[in-house]
Amino acid sequence: MTDDDKRRAAQACLEIPFFKQLWDEIEQAAINACINARHDDHEGRQAHAAEARAIRTVRQRLASIASDGQATAGRRAPA
Repeated sequence: MTDDDKRRAAQACLEIPFFKQLWDEIEQAAINACINARHDDHEGRQAHAAEARAIRTVRQRLASIASDGQATAGRRAPA
């Protein structure tokens, strides 16, 4: 698959309204589960936060590929 093929595929995914709505709902559910976790459920809260971060990463990666066609890893150092 060429970079141009990847760019066009990523753009097509991002242009589908259902795709955006689905990811929005999944991300919001993970955030709500994190917020509403029991005060002593640290592992559950951590898992839900990781899920929300993963969803955001996938969306950012798709946007990056859609803009330049490159599927670079681009990991940031932890804060």
